[in-house]
Amino acid sequence: MLGGRVMVLQPRDGYRAGTDPVILAASVQARAGEAVLELGCGGGAALCCLGWRVPGLALSGLEIQPGYADLARRNLDGNGLNGEIHEGDVAAPPAALKARSFDHVIANPPYFEAGKGLSAQDGGRGKGRTGDVPLSVWVDTAARRLKPRGHATFIQRVERLPELMAAMHAVLGGLELLPLLPRPGRPPRLVLLRGRKEARTPFRFHPPKVIHPEGVMGNGQKNYSECFFSVMTEGAPLTFEPDFG
Repeated sequence: MLGGRVMVLQPRDGYRAGTDPVILAASVQARAGEAVLELGCGGGAALCCLGWRVPGLALSGLEIQPGYADLARRNLDGNGLNGEIHEGDVAAPPAALKARSFDHVIANPPYFEAGKGLSAQDGGRGKGRTGDVPLSVWVDTAARRLKPRGHATFIQRVERLPELMAAMHAVLGGLELLPLLPRPGRPPRLVLLRGRKEARTPFRFHPPKVIHPEGVMGNGQKNYSECFFSVMTEGAPLTFEPDFG
């Protein structure tokens, strides 16, 4: 990932991280010395990408599947990053995690509710795609683990945006929405939604960002827009603000 700057082990069969955790990690406005928790961290791809981009973070993850939790530990270590991976359910985090608070909580929850998404033969892949835990529980756990004025950032399918926004509005303030367009002129498939604990600033709906241009770009950019080429292959941050120039 990030043009070979980050290397992650993934299962031969099961849930395999793609572009979404890279995008999520790029959107986090973390600074050295801050603490970051990822809920449902899987194999730790987002944590590894974020840790590479912002050295000096205290990284933590929560993962319900022991095999993926072990993989996340191996990936952090393989990329020279320090972190703690806790095993447990988002709905009932372990005591060691409940005793801590964080500057940032990030999450890439399953995109489909149980019984509504496409089935997966592999159990790990199924848990990565569908889940029984409502988004409101994910958000509530994130809010409880945040320090005052800390940020929670989620990436999710646009179909579940009403559910996600309602959950965030109930416990966080200063919501900011960034739609992600697969190509120009097409409706968004994914959104980034960020909220801040104890914030009172108005809701902000940011102009969408385009992941892929029409056609294939030259100069080795592999069909990414200029913005996302930098994010995906160079480890650049992804800001919610409009692109100019």
